Amino acid sequence: MTKTYLMNGFVEKMQSQDQDFRYMGLSDLMKEIKVDPQSFLGDENAEMKVLRQVLQLVEDKISEVKNQAVKCLGQLVKIIRESQMDFVVDKLIEFSASKDEELREISGLALKTITSELPAEGLVSSKACAKLTPKLLAQLSNTEVSPETLMETLDILKILITHFPSYVSSLILDPPPIKVLTPLLSHPRIAVRKRAILTLSEFVPITAPERTSELLLTEVIPNLTPAASADKQRTTVQLVAALARSAPQQVAGGIKEIVPSILQAVQRDDDELREGSLQSLEALVLKCPAEITPFLPPAIQAATQYVKYDPNYTGGDDDDEEMADDEDEDDAELDEYSDEEDTSYKIRRSATKLLGAIIATRPELLTPLYKEVSPVLISRFGDREETVRLEIWATYNTLLVQTAVYGGGPQQKDLVGGKRKRTEDGMDVEETAYTLLQAQVPTLAKALLNQIKSPKTAPATLQAGFSLLQTLLKVLPGSLSPQTALITSISKSVLSQSPSTSTSTLHISCLQFLALFFSTHAPATFSSSLPALTPILFSSMGERHPRVASDSFRTMSALLKALKPLKSQEMADRIYAEALKRLSNHDTDAEVRDCAEDIIADLWICATDVMKTKDRKEWEYICRSSGRTDGAVRVVSKVANEVDLGTDWTNGCVEWTMTILKKSGRAGKVEVFECLATLLARYEGGVPSDLPPALVPQLKPYITTTDISLLAQAMSILTVLLETAPTITFQEIERDILKDIYAVSRSQLLTGAALESVLAFFGALVEADSQIATHVVPSLAKSVEGVPRSETSFSNVSKCIAQVVKSYQAVAAGVISEYAKHIRNSSKASTEQVILSLLILGEVGRHIDMSPQQDLFVHVIEHFAAEQEEVRNAAAFAAGNIAIGNLHQFLPAIVKIVEGDDQKRLLALQAVKEVVTYTSHGQLENMAETLWAPLFKLSENAEESTRNVAAACIGKLITAQPARYLPQVHARITDPNPTTRATVLSSIRYTFADSGSSYDEILAPHILDFLSLMLDADLNVRRLALSALNAAARTKPHLIRDHLPTVLPNLYQETVLKPELIRTVQMGPWQHKVDDGLEARKTAYETLYTLLDTCLTKIDLNEFLAHVLVGLADPSDEIKVICHMMLFRLSQIAPTAVAQHLGEATPLLETSMKGPTVGKDTVKQDLERAAELQRSTLRAIAALSKIATTGASPRFDAFVAELSKSEWGKELHELSA
Repeated sequence: MTKTYLMNGFVEKMQSQDQDFRYMGLSDLMKEIKVDPQSFLGDENAEMKVLRQVLQLVEDKISEVKNQAVKCLGQLVKIIRESQMDFVVDKLIEFSASKDEELREISGLALKTITSELPAEGLVSSKACAKLTPKLLAQLSNTEVSPETLMETLDILKILITHFPSYVSSLILDPPPIKVLTPLLSHPRIAVRKRAILTLSEFVPITAPERTSELLLTEVIPNLTPAASADKQRTTVQLVAALARSAPQQVAGGIKEIVPSILQAVQRDDDELREGSLQSLEALVLKCPAEITPFLPPAIQAATQYVKYDPNYTGGDDDDEEMADDEDEDDAELDEYSDEEDTSYKIRRSATKLLGAIIATRPELLTPLYKEVSPVLISRFGDREETVRLEIWATYNTLLVQTAVYGGGPQQKDLVGGKRKRTEDGMDVEETAYTLLQAQVPTLAKALLNQIKSPKTAPATLQAGFSLLQTLLKVLPGSLSPQTALITSISKSVLSQSPSTSTSTLHISCLQFLALFFSTHAPATFSSSLPALTPILFSSMGERHPRVASDSFRTMSALLKALKPLKSQEMADRIYAEALKRLSNHDTDAEVRDCAEDIIADLWICATDVMKTKDRKEWEYICRSSGRTDGAVRVVSKVANEVDLGTDWTNGCVEWTMTILKKSGRAGKVEVFECLATLLARYEGGVPSDLPPALVPQLKPYITTTDISLLAQAMSILTVLLETAPTITFQEIERDILKDIYAVSRSQLLTGAALESVLAFFGALVEADSQIATHVVPSLAKSVEGVPRSETSFSNVSKCIAQVVKSYQAVAAGVISEYAKHIRNSSKASTEQVILSLLILGEVGRHIDMSPQQDLFVHVIEHFAAEQEEVRNAAAFAAGNIAIGNLHQFLPAIVKIVEGDDQKRLLALQAVKEVVTYTSHGQLENMAETLWAPLFKLSENAEESTRNVAAACIGKLITAQPARYLPQVHARITDPNPTTRATVLSSIRYTFADSGSSYDEILAPHILDFLSLMLDADLNVRRLALSALNAAARTKPHLIRDHLPTVLPNLYQETVLKPELIRTVQMGPWQHKVDDGLEARKTAYETLYTLLDTCLTKIDLNEFLAHVLVGLADPSDEIKVICHMMLFRLSQIAPTAVAQHLGEATPLLETSMKGPTVGKDTVKQDLERAAELQRSTLRAIAALSKIATTGASPRFDAFVAELSKSEWGKELHELSA
């Protein structure tokens, strides 16, 4: 069937007299285009024929046909030609100006559909924008156009500028859109003005700054003055709010003139103007944080004034708490007055939102907010309008959350906004957010509980109340003791009603609050209320709703822990019965079963005497080998750690865990091993003799480097067995798995906890049978033979051999003698044997004095001249560690090389580094003077690698004698030689690795001087200063917090890309750009990330965020990843502030998600790096999507929606869950 024939068939149907045929013709055309867009294209005459017919049906008398024609146009616009696009647009705009109201509406709908259906990118969209925008602007300029048409046109124009800002901004439009839209702000129709404001605000970001300045000078500032009419002021404050949301940078310049006028306007006797003024202040607080700062005090004053604005309520503030109780009586008295006529609640709600914006973005004002705002909010907890009441509670919840994040804790010194207040008796009391909150809790709790105590309280209000109470207890645990009776009454009222689909969430909120209440208050507080509460809780434990039942068990668990030790047998019996009932039922929900298992553990721990009288039937249900066992493993481990249930129970549980170990797969195995270790520790007289033969073979599959964490656990279990049943276990290990352990010991993958567990095992093995030491050492050495070098770690093997020697020193002489012969000049040992021998001698020498073997040390030093770098490094390691065994004998020889042998100096320094790293503090003090002078002398002219090692040694010496050496280092800050200044900073950075506080008092006065080198002229010195700041922020943040106002500007300066540091390098036929400032810039961003974790309360988040956004556009992928991590963290601790920048962040995140441009020079590593950057970006997007409110940033919303449909959709969904 030809395309023309097919299209003619559709046209024939669309021309039918029968409305159903016309409808079906349009439907068939749409289906065909969706299946095969090319079916429409071909004969241009046929295409135009179809288009004309579809447009004709837009004028159809039947609504269903018209709507279908509009949908059809939405599909056609994606594929039609440019000339046809002109035709369609012209026709629809002609329709939109029609006098026929119905035709105007349907044409407006068609234009909206077309603009909404256009693809985000592509030639069609750019052409559509080029065609539509001038036509729409021309229509808006026409004074004869009806208000309805104006509104439709403004809506369409807004869709265009919102969806396609880049295309619209590239158009040369005359007159400019702002010139066209500005007159509409004076339109007599309010709806037109509102739409004009929204559309105008979308055009401002793409408009030249001078035009925006002109708009502010001619339209905004004059129309905000008191002389302007109320109508003008209403429109203008709405415009300011819209401009602040869409183009804050453009508005920021006029804030000094705008805000005072708005603060005056809010006092004008016009409710709509007041509401708009408060909303515009809220937008300015959120979007222009730096510029609005001077006006915050009057803004807070206005907000606190109007949050109480209720001219139609005759009661005073003191009566607010009783509002809810009086509502029924008030309704009877207000027959002649309807609340629908009262719009004052909108003003109170806007004032509350303004306060919420200030609270959420101004942590530095916490203390004054508690003084000025908190009492006002508490007084309005009983607002008679529910929406306002809930908004006030949500705002107070934000205040509590900010207190938890920035208040520094009830007893901490690191806080925001703390001030000292002198009491009448002359004592200084520090006024902090916490102390002020504590003083206000009684009033707060009473006001809130009075609002939720009525049986008629709506579920949503109750839930909000419980949420606020829960937040209060998280911030101030134990603060609700005086309100226990009222809390009990309200909770009983809520829980006594059977949970339904709509109220189950309320039940859960109530139960979660009670759990927190029990866990944060002393039993004496609520013990008298338990007779009223426990029957209800028992009833909830039996509920069919799984979430309600599981949270009931959790609440009861919290109660058990609070009452520990539980004396009431009746209560324990009832809990036990409910838990056993759930455990014995095979149909029990998995979450409920987990909670029932947990409460059994809590019963054994909190009511041990009562549980010992039971028949222990519960363990038959818990210790099952089928189904999920992770919860059961946790329960057994928990009970075994706290309670002695006897050998029989322990034996049974050990046997059960061994059964679980046999299961395939890794899931839960770490917890099983931890449980097994806890159980084995319960055997007081040693493990049963039949256990090692059964258990050791089961551990054999885990003695492999396939899973390092499981290897560590298995080795720990073997160590416990060797310690508790050495004779039996030793035989099993020697026979079955010792060879496997030798193989594991040589692996390069063996690090951290796994290596420590292997070393502990060898120590226990030798102590179990000392005779095996003579076999283990050569076996370990032989394990590296015939194994590829890339898979072997000589260092691990040497550590294991040293552990054997340390545990059984009788073999020390033999080991030293055996491996010393490999390093002699006459030896014919292979390079691998020499390396291993040097490492072994070094590890052993750290613990054993080798001064009797003087020639051995000489042979080690001779290897400093070896050809192979690995041999030289091993020799340096050996020399340093042998010196530790006898510093007086060996250290001077190493120092002599440092001072006099240029060729061997670096190796000698590495040996010195081993000495200062592993020597005891007392020994370090004694030898410090010997090392200090030669080390600092090297800093002046030596190469960088030598300076770095010397600096590490100097740093260690400073920590040994800070009073002596820190002033000497400090004096060299101003040394004219940049290498000396670099060494100073490197050494200071190494001192921060010592987390002790012994020398903090000496370092504190000088730390700012060291960090001032961030302004040094030398790039390397600046980078090292940044690195020192990063180290200080990580390990000693208390030393730098008070200096951050001075340090942060310098740090921010280093985050800026400096073009003068970028140079072009010729590499053969290619030119390659090298950024010399990259390392310093990356260190600056790493430091920002560290400060976010350790010095949050001293950071201006708005300024901080600005630099994070700059980093998202950095050419370096590594810096982008760091910024993604900061966005992730900021979205958790400062969601409101971050949400204001979603519009700015979106294009930068879009760029990172695009991936690399694949060309002929693209290699696999490029693709892998790009994929990693995309995943990092995705994690940031997922975090931001959780805080983004719909409509706040249309571009971000569209970006997330687009990502959800892409190949990243599944991963994004998982990250957002």
